[in-house]
Amino acid sequence: MLLSSRVKGLTDSITMKLNEKALNLNDEGKVIYNLSGGQLPIKPMPEFIEKIHHQLNFLKSYQYSPVAGFPNLRKKLIKQCTDSRALPAEIFEADYDCIISNGSKHSIYNVLGALLDPGDEVILLAPYWVSYPEMIKFWGGVPTVVKSNVFDAFVPAIDDIKKVISGKTKAIIVNSPNNPAGIHYSESWMKDFAAFLLENPDLIVISDEVYSEICYFDPKPSYFYQYDHTLLTRTVIIQAISKTLASTGLRLGYAIGPQNLISAMGKIQGQTTSGPNSLVQRALADFDFSLIENFLTPVKYHVRQNAAALREKFREANLGHCWYQSTSAFYFMIDFSRTPMFARFDNDRQDHSFTIADELLNQEGITVVPGTDFGVPNSARIALVIEEVPFLEALSKIVRYLNRT
Repeated sequence: MLLSSRVKGLTDSITMKLNEKALNLNDEGKVIYNLSGGQLPIKPMPEFIEKIHHQLNFLKSYQYSPVAGFPNLRKKLIKQCTDSRALPAEIFEADYDCIISNGSKHSIYNVLGALLDPGDEVILLAPYWVSYPEMIKFWGGVPTVVKSNVFDAFVPAIDDIKKVISGKTKAIIVNSPNNPAGIHYSESWMKDFAAFLLENPDLIVISDEVYSEICYFDPKPSYFYQYDHTLLTRTVIIQAISKTLASTGLRLGYAIGPQNLISAMGKIQGQTTSGPNSLVQRALADFDFSLIENFLTPVKYHVRQNAAALREKFREANLGHCWYQSTSAFYFMIDFSRTPMFARFDNDRQDHSFTIADELLNQEGITVVPGTDFGVPNSARIALVIEEVPFLEALSKIVRYLNRT
């Protein structure tokens, strides 16, 4: 069957290949330490589960919702954003709206579809989430990558962003806290970024804030529009319940932004997926968001402890130069290029991320996510969410592998 050029241009996920192999090895009886997971391995809080259970008794929960989501929940999500970002209460009262979709990835896909014409450029700050470039290309756009490195804890320089601006630049995606680096951009960075945006009045910002509540080192994440509210007129904020409510499988995300953009996203959504899950929406509409902070407190403590264990393991193994301080989300990027193991690749400047990840799986039973698809060659992302004992066991295996010559 002849497939479209659009689909042929999409890149296969190398992560899926490794995950499939990991499952096969596990079925064969090999112990596998899964450090590739991008989700909390726990149930949502009982209060949220109870809200879902309560809604099961109402037939309306099984009916279509409006394409953009139930109006009462959309208003509630806007208020949650206003309160959590310490914005003026009236900031979103006019000319702004919210659309609920099937996860934050769906929201970003719709934003790009509403914004991009063929040839439009979108700036990505590496490391970036793996789906950003593929979604941009699917809509005919061109990803323009700004690199960063482990020496700066994967924080891109504003001056480097300035260098890639062109007459075709349409938007920039900012993901803070960052997946996969596990850091968030500082207040000073956000202030400098706000100043940069004021110098580029046509640049639209997609602010992916899905991990905004998962920060285990102060100061907490802040955002550029908090320092100049006028920037909200060309910003779309992306959020979801996936991480904060340990509910990745419920597939519910949302976007808040200028009304005309949200309306355009609604047109795309109306002709593709229609409205999101009505049952989960109704449960959220009746849920107390203030409970989330208490729910996340032990989660953040656990991630911080695992991050500290990683630091000590690296220090003990003389790999301290490969370490940086992660602060948020639940990830860490390992830079393979500065480890003894990497010497056997003779510094050929090729990307060996997949090869190394494959070896870690075959030799040590460790699953990681190769850095290739994150825009960071010769690296891998590990998640800091599994239980302490298996995490320490996995770390011992990783440092043993990295120190081989």
